[in-house]
Amino acid sequence: MSRHPQPYQAPDISVLARQLKRELDGRTDKPGHVELLNILARAAGFRNYQHMRASQAAHERLAAEPSVSEPVDYRRVEAAARCFDSDGVLLRWPARTVQQQLCLWKLWSRMPAEVDLAERQVNALLKSLNRFGDHVLLRREMVNQRLLSRTQDCSTYRRIERRPPADALALIRGRAEAGAAEAGG
Repeated sequence: MSRHPQPYQAPDISVLARQLKRELDGRTDKPGHVELLNILARAAGFRNYQHMRASQAAHERLAAEPSVSEPVDYRRVEAAARCFDSDGVLLRWPARTVQQQLCLWKLWSRMPAEVDLAERQVNALLKSLNRFGDHVLLRREMVNQRLLSRTQDCSTYRRIERRPPADALALIRGRAEAGAAEAGG
């Protein structure tokens, strides 16, 4: 059975540290693996580790459901689409942050899902997906935008599974030109 990584996030590291100290202060023995998972889950605001996993699974299911109310800004999508060639290779890094984020989503869509990649594999993939020659910038920004996760030693990367926003979905699906025509622009 393969192990699926569980992302962990605590809203406030100070509260996390106090909660961990409180949990561990009264103990005379070392907690086991499952007890540590439960302590960490409680410190992040969950009842226990199972509750944390169930909450994350529910959040992922909701994120995967299509959003009907989110409008698409086709001008923004078209501007980002002009940064790519017909093969989906990024030709230039846009100056505007909003367009950069959309471009990163398109690159994200070309990364393998649920696969651990070595840094050299990520570099090779990003080199093949851009023509302006800065794969390091792309890798760093994908991590900053939480599209890629990486181990602390930066040796292993993994695509973070999320539902792209409506604009990014339109860019990924190549609907920039069609949408601009529908929008009358």
